[in-house]
Amino acid sequence: MSGYLTTHVLDTAKGCPAAGLKITLSRVDGDTRQELVEMITNEDGRTDSPILPTKTFETGTYELIFHAGDYLRASGQAAEEPLFLDQVPIRFGMSDGDAHYHVPLLLSPFGFSTYRGS
Repeated sequence: MSGYLTTHVLDTAKGCPAAGLKITLSRVDGDTRQELVEMITNEDGRTDSPILPTKTFETGTYELIFHAGDYLRASGQAAEEPLFLDQVPIRFGMSDGDAHYHVPLLLSPFGFSTYRGS
C-alpha cells in the first residue's frame, strides 16, 4: 500500500491557519479504538509529516479528534465555559490502499466543516 493521510486546519474566524492545534488519530474497529498518533499543527495549520504515513497506512475506519477547545482558549477566542466546541471528532473510512486521503477542518468558535480534500 502506498496510501497516506494528511490534514489542514484553517481558523475561519481569524482568517488564518490554526497553528498549535493538537490532533489525535485512532483506528476504530467496532467498539474498540486504538490511538495511533498525536500531532500538533505547524504555522501553516498542517502537521509536519503525514498523520498516517505510507509505511503504517492500512485501510479501515479511523477517527481524527481535533482539540479545538485548547486552541480556541490559547488564541483568545474562547467564550464562556463550557465551550460550544471543545473536541471535534471526525470518523471516516479509507478503502483505497493507494490513495492520498486529506481531511481538512475549517474551524470557528461556533462551527466547523470538513470534506475529503486532495
